[in-house]
Amino acid sequence: MLLVPLSVLLVLGIGALFWWSVNSGQFDDLEGPAHRIVADDDRPDADHNLRSCALMSINSSKDEER
Repeated sequence: MLLVPLSVLLVLGIGALFWWSVNSGQFDDLEGPAHRIVADDDRPDADHNLRSCALMSINSSKDEER
């Protein structure tokens, strides 16, 4: 008679502890950002290339005007 209510309370307690640990950041990834810095792709992105080409063309047209 007592075993079923105790097991229900135990399950509810474990569920509450799990909910608290998830909400308090216990499962946050602390090592992932550090690994992403080391494994960073050093190739420049395409948007940066477009901006630098546009700046170079503006600068070259200013040089031609002088």
